[in-house]
Amino acid sequence: MPSPFPGMDPYLEHPSLWHGLHTLLISAIATALGPRIAPNYYVAVEQRTFVIVGDGRDVFRRPDVEVVHPEPRRLREAPIAMLERPISVELAMPEEVREHYLEIRDTKTHAVITAIEILSPANKQSGEGRREYEKKRIQVLGSLSNLVEIDLLRGGEPMPTDPAPRTHYRILISREWERPRARLYPFNLDEPIPEIPIPLRHGESEPTLDLGALLAQIYDQVRYDLRIDYASEPEPPLDPTSATWARDLLRPVTSSSNTPSA
Repeated sequence: MPSPFPGMDPYLEHPSLWHGLHTLLISAIATALGPRIAPNYYVAVEQRTFVIVGDGRDVFRRPDVEVVHPEPRRLREAPIAMLERPISVELAMPEEVREHYLEIRDTKTHAVITAIEILSPANKQSGEGRREYEKKRIQVLGSLSNLVEIDLLRGGEPMPTDPAPRTHYRILISREWERPRARLYPFNLDEPIPEIPIPLRHGESEPTLDLGALLAQIYDQVRYDLRIDYASEPEPPLDPTSATWARDLLRPVTSSSNTPSA
């Protein structure tokens, strides 16, 4: 069964699904672009590694340290007797994170022509993941390489642009010869994902990338329909207007899943 959504399926943003989808989409983009840019260019899958503390957002689901505060009056009477030793605490643990991205490189010189990034939750939350990505972004924007930045996540803070339209999703195309101008493709939950051009060198023909078709192909091949409960709320939750629209869209899906078999 295909996804019921016309563009990005918000249920795929769930933490339990996004990491796998990110990996599959990276691979699908490389496979789709490789034959179309050969023999002058090739697609390389690259990786950056950084260390985060806690759950990667610098905001813990539980406190770093749980401290039991006795009632003040009793504490004055017997401050030591009210504490049990040892007390249970939680520590913020370091975790190594690996993020993959794509680079289109020149076949002869191996110079980076275009960097293609699919943003992860860590890139959009305050913390080391965002700092690392912003540093990489500045390096690309200050170089002779193009940047394609794909944001298919509603949560977190979008990367800065001016103006900065408040839409659910966005794709940025920054050609090195057009800077500081860039092309932004903003779109919402109820819209198809726009096809985008992939810039190469100035004056060269630009292949287009149909992300919507790639996501639909991945959805069918991996059978995400067997893993998603469309009767539940997506994570992160939808805004009220989008939630109403989604409920109407999903009514045939949820109704059929609730129909008892003969």
